[in-house]
Amino acid sequence: MFTKILIANRGEIAVRVIESARALGVKTVAVYSDADAGAKHVQLADQSVHIGGSAPADSYLRGEVIIRAARDTGAQAIHPGYGFLSENPDFVEAVEAAGLTFIGPSADAIRAMGLKDAAKKLMEEAGVPVVPGYHGKNQDPEHLSGAADTIGYPVLIKAVAGGGGKGMRKVTRPEDFASALDSARGEARTAFGNDAVLIEKYVEKPRHIEVQVFGDGTDAVHLFERDCSLQRRHQKVIEEAPAPGMTQEMREAMGDAAVRAARTIGYKGAGTIEFIVDGSDGLRPDRFWFMEMNTRLQVEHPVTEAITGIDLVEWQLRVAAGEPLPLRQEEITLSGHAFESRLYAEDVPKGFLPATGTLTHLEFPAAARIDSGVRSGDTISPFYDPMIAKVITYGPTRQIALARMTRALEGSQVAGSVTNLSFLAALTRHTGFAAGDVDTGLIERDLETLVEAAAPSARIVAQAALAAAGLMQADATAGFTLWAPLARSIYLVHDGEEIRAVIRVSGAESAEIEIGDETVAARREARGWTFGGRRAAPASRSGSTLTLFDGPGFAFTILNALDRVQEAGGSGNLIEAPMPGLVKAVFVAAGQAVNEGEKLAVLEAMKMEHTLTAARDGTVAEVLAEAGAQVEAGAPLVRLEEQEG
Repeated sequence: MFTKILIANRGEIAVRVIESARALGVKTVAVYSDADAGAKHVQLADQSVHIGGSAPADSYLRGEVIIRAARDTGAQAIHPGYGFLSENPDFVEAVEAAGLTFIGPSADAIRAMGLKDAAKKLMEEAGVPVVPGYHGKNQDPEHLSGAADTIGYPVLIKAVAGGGGKGMRKVTRPEDFASALDSARGEARTAFGNDAVLIEKYVEKPRHIEVQVFGDGTDAVHLFERDCSLQRRHQKVIEEAPAPGMTQEMREAMGDAAVRAARTIGYKGAGTIEFIVDGSDGLRPDRFWFMEMNTRLQVEHPVTEAITGIDLVEWQLRVAAGEPLPLRQEEITLSGHAFESRLYAEDVPKGFLPATGTLTHLEFPAAARIDSGVRSGDTISPFYDPMIAKVITYGPTRQIALARMTRALEGSQVAGSVTNLSFLAALTRHTGFAAGDVDTGLIERDLETLVEAAAPSARIVAQAALAAAGLMQADATAGFTLWAPLARSIYLVHDGEEIRAVIRVSGAESAEIEIGDETVAARREARGWTFGGRRAAPASRSGSTLTLFDGPGFAFTILNALDRVQEAGGSGNLIEAPMPGLVKAVFVAAGQAVNEGEKLAVLEAMKMEHTLTAARDGTVAEVLAEAGAQVEAGAPLVRLEEQEG
């Protein structure tokens, strides 16, 4: 076994590798960019080396710098993680040329599976079923159109290089083929520098089922399947193992095909054989076809670990160090069910746009496995994948594992960035998905329902208002009597909408909060605050942002009441008290001309003085309060004359 390895990656995968290496007594070296100087993986590793700027091209893709770091620190091997250089055969050869071990497959194996058309031809020769299609070199448009006619519509045009759905077009009619081909080629040329395509039969109810394989260069085994059908624009969202509805006959057929594929290329290490499955008539052994091979560890590998009890990273290190496969095929068993949800910083209503931000609060329930490369206080950088965490749950049955996932997502607390947390929770409650009726089109069909944002209840708004007023702390009850029996208005913004809540004291440890037509009773009890008889939700505040973790979580911006008055706009005629307090001074009189921003009065509230200013140029019509008056929130203080026109 190695004594020290370098991890040529970042984030949750680097943390994951460090954990398994540490359990084996292996020391680790982390590499980091400018943006990752204080990252979690850097702090967990035994050593760390700075390798360049924040952009991947300036750091994590600089193979020669990474190899030099490994040699300088005395590392014997390099673990590539996934992404970045993990499937770069030139990097593998450079690692080995430097006298180091690459923890993964050979450069030849990576090259054999690197181009989809060549890989499909190789798999077809090895007896692995492939989707009917054309994978040849003739890229003449007329020849490709003829191939599509032979295969039969609908067909799928796919770029031979790359992935992520780029260079991919579905064509349902012969007359649409030419324009779709031009579009696919243009996108592929831009994304991959290669506009070659292949043509495949389009599967009507496609399911994406992949098989985890592991080889030692001589032999190979499989660790059962994962279903990755729940996708958004060809990107996986929630994965599970095993696949729902899987029969023993189908499992054996897919497992045998996957192992045959791995043996054909003398595969070493962890890899995944991805199959496209026609689920229109259940899972049948004659309805699955090879799609591609990922020659690395997959993001979703934890679900396989959960159902097999096998640490795949440990196996990677042991096999790379020269050991044979730790278990024979018949010794690998499947038990229970597992799910993985990919929690991202992304704006779901805005088309799942990646988001950034500093995580002011991050906490997960103890019952779930959490693979994460960030902590509270860390920043989601624009330079890398915006993953916050992978949430993994396990249970003896699919129903129990899914129920645990719903609970885990609803119990996850993230503040400081928008996330897809609510979307993920909605998916777990989707009736079709819960029943195991999944295919790659499920999300797109029901997208409108899945992304519908839940509105905060009056109970949640009431808690936010009381917290914004600073009246939920243990020593805050005295403040109730200071302004009793006055009402205090609190202004919050949620999802762009302003909300006004009026707090009215009804006792030393109780209050009533009015939100529109609803009134919520707040009580301090031995177990803590309750609102409408329900216990207060966990909360986090950072600056003017207050997040309540109730279900998907609700973020509120607390408006400074004084600023709200001033920002009401130049058309505002009435200047009101933004909160209950004492009028300390009035600086204007009726008939006096004032300019925008000019002082009108000073209000003393919450032990501070607040200056009220004119929202626009105008003339004072009347002064409605005098110095020394105690006023409630919303009390009129000064009125300006109506503007003409």
